[in-house]
Amino acid sequence: MQLIKIEKAMLPTPWGSFFIFGFEEKKSGKNHIALVYGNIKKSTPVLARVHSECLTGDALFSLRCDCGSQLKMAMKIIAKSGSGILIYHRQEGRNIGLLNKIKAYALQDQGFDTVEANEKLGFSADARDFSLCADIFKILKVKKIRLLTNNPLKVTMLNNAGINIIERVPLITKTNSKNEFYLQTKEKKMGHVFK
Repeated sequence: MQLIKIEKAMLPTPWGSFFIFGFEEKKSGKNHIALVYGNIKKSTPVLARVHSECLTGDALFSLRCDCGSQLKMAMKIIAKSGSGILIYHRQEGRNIGLLNKIKAYALQDQGFDTVEANEKLGFSADARDFSLCADIFKILKVKKIRLLTNNPLKVTMLNNAGINIIERVPLITKTNSKNEFYLQTKEKKMGHVFK
């Protein structure tokens, strides 16, 4: 187990009150959170979203990606369903970090796609470690989930980490002129499914 649970508290949101759980990586001290809505012990499989941190999309309303829209939609869907979990996975920019993500943005401004920009900076297309998320599910005693994602690789990685994904639930948001190329790249080069 790479994480320890630190504390939980109530978090009121526009979609209802969630419990917010704080976790800390044992080695690095880095923090992650899980938002839990309703009684997850009574719902199996549990509806869940693993949402990777995107400061620019989630907090600064960037139109370059679909992250902020997906975060809001996932919270709304979980609340509407009556129970579920949203893990906020703090690995910014597919785990290249915020400053490198800004460098990748600058390369994208020159015409590179997201995969090419990450690779030009010396990173893989996706360097995230989903085993941390599997640890959070295990700490919360969740073994079977219905995963809100368009990313089949995320399903495979979580399954490989011991989480039983019963169903992939699509999380499709509206495209715009600023994120169209980004979404096409996710579909063509990273296998995301938008249908």
